[in-house]
Amino acid sequence: MGAPVVLDTGPLVAFLDRNDPWHEWACAQVHEFTEPLLTCEAVLSECAHLTASSDPASRLLHSMLESGGLRLAFDLNDHLQAIAQLMAKYQDVPMSLADACLVRMSEVHDRSRVFTMDSDFKSYRRNSRQTIPLIYPAR
Repeated sequence: MGAPVVLDTGPLVAFLDRNDPWHEWACAQVHEFTEPLLTCEAVLSECAHLTASSDPASRLLHSMLESGGLRLAFDLNDHLQAIAQLMAKYQDVPMSLADACLVRMSEVHDRSRVFTMDSDFKSYRRNSRQTIPLIYPAR
């Protein structure tokens, strides 16, 4: 069993949109994973907004969720205090709700890596001081 992969909006949009400049990189990464990708509703909301004009992307996203290749693995109600603390700690960034959820997911899912294109994750810390292992493109 591989380490859990926590999926951010950027790579998800790149995977779904063949016209995205990072599409090939995102696809190559996704094909390496053996476990379902884990995400949260905040990421799905951002993704739906960014791909709203693309019917193929919407269908592919629905298919990934339905097949279990992409799983919702976070309940915001269970982590409200931790999310509020993270957003307060990183208010100067500012940290989005989706980013806070992903940082918290990296704390909850042992050995997880965050699959992102967002450079803010290089400065975020899980469990206060630990760097977050990232799957991040070489730029």
